[in-house]
Amino acid sequence: MKNFESYPPVLRHLDQQPPNPDPDEKSDPNQDPDPVPVIDLGCLEDEKKKLEEACKDWGLFRLVNHGVPLTLLNKLEEMSKHLFSMSFECKEEACSGTPVTYFWGTPALTPSGTALTRGPQNINWVEGFDVPLTQLSHFNSHLPTLESIRLLLKEYETHLSRIATTLFKAMRKNLELNLKPSKSYLSEKTGMVRVYRYPHCSDSSVGWGMEAHTDSSILSILNQDQQVSGLQVFKDDHWLTVKPISSTLIVNLGDMMQAISDDRYKSVTHRVKINKHRERISICYFVFPGEEVVIESSKYKPFTYNEFRAQVQQDIKAIGYKVGLARFQQNEDC
Repeated sequence: MKNFESYPPVLRHLDQQPPNPDPDEKSDPNQDPDPVPVIDLGCLEDEKKKLEEACKDWGLFRLVNHGVPLTLLNKLEEMSKHLFSMSFECKEEACSGTPVTYFWGTPALTPSGTALTRGPQNINWVEGFDVPLTQLSHFNSHLPTLESIRLLLKEYETHLSRIATTLFKAMRKNLELNLKPSKSYLSEKTGMVRVYRYPHCSDSSVGWGMEAHTDSSILSILNQDQQVSGLQVFKDDHWLTVKPISSTLIVNLGDMMQAISDDRYKSVTHRVKINKHRERISICYFVFPGEEVVIESSKYKPFTYNEFRAQVQQDIKAIGYKVGLARFQQNEDC
């Protein structure tokens, strides 16, 4: 099967069945049709309380009236499918010598080669591209598919940067943060997009598309597959499925936002479940603090995002997983 052969070798031994266009999967009878808070970007001033509650209680919300054309979202999803359908070798070659990273079997911050030394129960069933948006001009465009997605991402960046800046301004106002204007706590030039493909597998016990984690970002804005579910968030000691709803975006807060807010807002723990019948495409935008910005909080020792990222990478290499903000907590005896 052509689609199967396009996967990295480490993912090809999955017991895949032909995709079912109408999967009959039972939903959790105890879950509301859509329990996720909904925020209207066009009415933020009127939804201050709703935004505050979503950030404190969930660390995640569904965004509507965001201004990103549905045609652009659909084109990005369709072009991403074309991109992933290329051969594994072609995808590797397309990113060679460029700032764009092609990864598989692990999160983007972990070298993909490590997937080959991990057991099948310990790898993430995912492949993806990590695209620093300031480096879009270096995206290898000798193939029509790559050039097309580069142009779409360039347009997408304009919208997502606007959304992130607008949301952060509203959150900052709610928190009454006295941040120095000269410092870029949310730096648009740090924006990046990760495009993911999760294979389908008839045996969902094989592992996770993405294991449970928090993002390191300030904000992450997800355009999830409009047809296939998989994203789950941990809320009130339960895992809840974030259902795909057309023309909406999912916004989740990351570790940097939790630290900046002095733990008033939460960095949401989430994971991705493998779908039994259909592969899943998702496109996520991440934005971070500027390189020199020192995050100061009563809960944590002062640190920069670069220091945080270096610690995360060190922990993954040493113990196999991300520790995150706990590494920077203030000593209780101090």
